[in-house]
Amino acid sequence: MSEYQYYEFQAIDHPLNEEDMEALRDLSTRAQITPTKFVNVYHWGDFIGDPFKMVAEYFDAFLYVANWGTHWFMLKVPHKLVDVELARKYCPGESAQIHEKGDHIIFEFDSRTEDYDWEEGEGWLSSLISLRADIMQGDYRSLYLAWLFCAEMEEIEDEVLEPPVPPNLADLNASLNTFANFMRIDDDLITVAAENSISEDRQINAKALKKWIHNLPEHEKDEILFQVIEGSSPHLRTDLMRRYRQTTSTKDKPKTHKQLRSVAELLSKAETLAAERKRLAKEKKARERERKKREEEDARKKYLESLAGQEDAIWKNVNDLIMTKQPAKYDEAVRLLVDLRDLSQKTGKEKTFERKMITLSQAHYRKVSFMSRLQKANLNG
Repeated sequence: MSEYQYYEFQAIDHPLNEEDMEALRDLSTRAQITPTKFVNVYHWGDFIGDPFKMVAEYFDAFLYVANWGTHWFMLKVPHKLVDVELARKYCPGESAQIHEKGDHIIFEFDSRTEDYDWEEGEGWLSSLISLRADIMQGDYRSLYLAWLFCAEMEEIEDEVLEPPVPPNLADLNASLNTFANFMRIDDDLITVAAENSISEDRQINAKALKKWIHNLPEHEKDEILFQVIEGSSPHLRTDLMRRYRQTTSTKDKPKTHKQLRSVAELLSKAETLAAERKRLAKEKKARERERKKREEEDARKKYLESLAGQEDAIWKNVNDLIMTKQPAKYDEAVRLLVDLRDLSQKTGKEKTFERKMITLSQAHYRKVSFMSRLQKANLNG
């Protein structure tokens, strides 16, 4: 099997300038480089650049896929838009790490497996990139999923309690489902974890938002309007919405009184759920087999009933088919003989069928291929 490595970087907040692209070109002469993207595929050799340093200096997202089972993903977000203390609780192991780099936070996710099939990296990052905006808006479901993966990979002690379970974990959007697949997080573990996740409506209360804006100091409104016109702050809306949500009365937010669970408890419940799911699937499959069997038996019964009274014509047809000495016709003749046998059992004419089969066998005993087919169909006695 040939080697395959896929590297993709994306610049979102600040597109690359000519100087940036020239510097990146020194790292690879064959990479696809645009003001917003750096993509390279290797079938031999290796990339000489340091992806972490490239994200820290130039890009906001990075994805790597190798055909030996490695998935690697990084997101860079402004430090001021992240609750770093809380975010650290979600990134405790080798598979999920958080790095502070100047004015930014870099989240790093790593999934490796020895049980893999050939896959390519193109398309993954475009499906995952919206997680960056989710994190900046305070949606930490992706980070909690990363914590679950660390627990699954035994990177956290059994007695350690889970971090706060984000709202709406039972309702994952397309990007979160993609992230769970990319990281190879156990579905049953996610289902168990979501049991303690509240459902929260994140729709904006327009009336409350207008009141909050009205109460902002005039000088601050002037500064906000200046930043809007100048266009120098790509995350102005996100920052304002973060501030608004922080000032929203906590009494209006749903709460859960469920206790945090330990790693051991989550893993045990996931194992139990998986066993129950497999049991139910096995029972369903057995019921489906039984249903199909009954349908086939009913269809066979109706078919045989339709043949009643036509036995002589069918025997003649069988003989005509045999006389062609063609393998396909032999097969058709044997199918008709099976029908005659089954029909005789339903009508109580087994003896008649047996006598005619003896006569038929004696007449065609030299036809080795045909006689072999009779034997396989258990028709030659």
